[in-house]
Amino acid sequence: MADHTTPASDQLAAVTLNDDVSASTVKKHQFSDRVLIRSIVSRPDGGAGLAGQRVRVGGWVKTGREQGKGSFAFLEVNDGSCPANLQVIVDAAVADLAQLVQTGTSVSVEGLLKNPPEGTKQRVELRVEKVIDVGTVDPAKYPIPKTKLTLEFLRDRIHFRPRTNTISAVARIRNALAFATHTFFQEHGFLYVHTPIVTTSDCEGAGEMFQVTTLINEAERVEKELIKNPDPPSDKAEGIPRKDGKIDYGQDFFGRQAFLTVSGQLQVETYACAVSNVYTFGPTFRAENSHTCRHLAEFWMVEPEIAFADLKDDMNCAEAYVKFMCHWLLDKCLDDMEFMAKNYDKTCIDRLRMVASTPFERISYTEAVELLLVAVKKEGKKFEKAVEWGIDLASEHERYLTEVKFQKPVIVYNYPKGIKAFYMRVNDDLNTVAAMDVLVPKVGELIGGSQREERIDIIKDRILEMGLPLEPYEWYLDLRRFGTVKHCGFGLGFERMILFATGMDNIRDVIPFPRYPGRADL
Repeated sequence: MADHTTPASDQLAAVTLNDDVSASTVKKHQFSDRVLIRSIVSRPDGGAGLAGQRVRVGGWVKTGREQGKGSFAFLEVNDGSCPANLQVIVDAAVADLAQLVQTGTSVSVEGLLKNPPEGTKQRVELRVEKVIDVGTVDPAKYPIPKTKLTLEFLRDRIHFRPRTNTISAVARIRNALAFATHTFFQEHGFLYVHTPIVTTSDCEGAGEMFQVTTLINEAERVEKELIKNPDPPSDKAEGIPRKDGKIDYGQDFFGRQAFLTVSGQLQVETYACAVSNVYTFGPTFRAENSHTCRHLAEFWMVEPEIAFADLKDDMNCAEAYVKFMCHWLLDKCLDDMEFMAKNYDKTCIDRLRMVASTPFERISYTEAVELLLVAVKKEGKKFEKAVEWGIDLASEHERYLTEVKFQKPVIVYNYPKGIKAFYMRVNDDLNTVAAMDVLVPKVGELIGGSQREERIDIIKDRILEMGLPLEPYEWYLDLRRFGTVKHCGFGLGFERMILFATGMDNIRDVIPFPRYPGRADL
């Protein structure tokens, strides 16, 4: 017979997935009096072995219904720790059922875990003995009722999105991939470096950067002063300072023009050229007026740099990293992946398994173009963007290579010099650079990287060829002037990795707070 006495509070805390099924005590969370629902329902036995244990859980009601002419209620409660709900049964004698059954209601309850009647899908349920807290919901006003909601609808209610099954599953997958990222690089001896968000360098040379300035604030202050005092001294009515007809950024907060970073690569190279292997992982910004399902104004990048390494080393690291993340999701996040497979992309788990276990194809850019031309001329394949040597491969070309031709990830290397950045090492043919892209099914380009140009004369020429001024990059050139070293690196678009893993179609749905033209909610 099960012991129904209340265990000591320090005995209520978290059974991990590695705990033996026969473990008789479910433990509470280390920093709360409650037990995570995951520690109950994600056990190999679905929680059946915990019957007889008294626990406290907290979460939000996904669905609720009164039964037995209002004598008791069934609640499906989820606390965000896993996709599965815990069935909670509350007697009318314990609480006002009408307050508990509405979708979105938060509850903190205490009771006894029991095995449900045979024939039900649940392996365990909670019979409530005490309701501790309730956060009620007015169903007439609640913005996300029980009905199925579109992802477009949820983008307009960004603060409620995490309460949905889909967005919470994506959040857990995103968390797992971030954990996997740090685990991979830490296990391989990389140092995590925090690079600045405010920068004076344009890594891409594209000019699509958000500017950071306080001059407008000062001009607005002066304008308000003019309204109050229409005839101020001339030295107080200048507004935005100018010099030689141009804005004088020497008067700005940083004493020069500053921007939100488009990449942490250049800055993290300073550490690669001093402490060897490093990586940065943080937000980056692009002021592209793009409304596609693949672009954001703010997104996250993982950018490692490897000292004393070449392009082959770069490709090896990129392939190992992607495979590691796929293995990690299959090992640590399978329940959420199964949810995504059931609801969004039935092939997403198979895709992870394929990438985790298959050697990536490696072809030169020239070989890739030749394969695409064969597809056009001999197979009748039609691409919107014409194929010729020298173009930047479009997503349709990348997906043809990964989904049709090879049916697995492809690394394309040695790109034309004219379509790549100034910092990429020029090859001996003088026409190509030691650059590589990792292409994967569904999303196309996942990673872009290169061996960096370590020869100062050549990199100076490349900067000038691209019409960029030398002065902002003098510090970068110093890395080549003093103790230059062969090194390489790459950047992985974190949201694109989540798209690849989950099967989601729109990048706005895999980042917690999407920023894109016209939208910056919260």
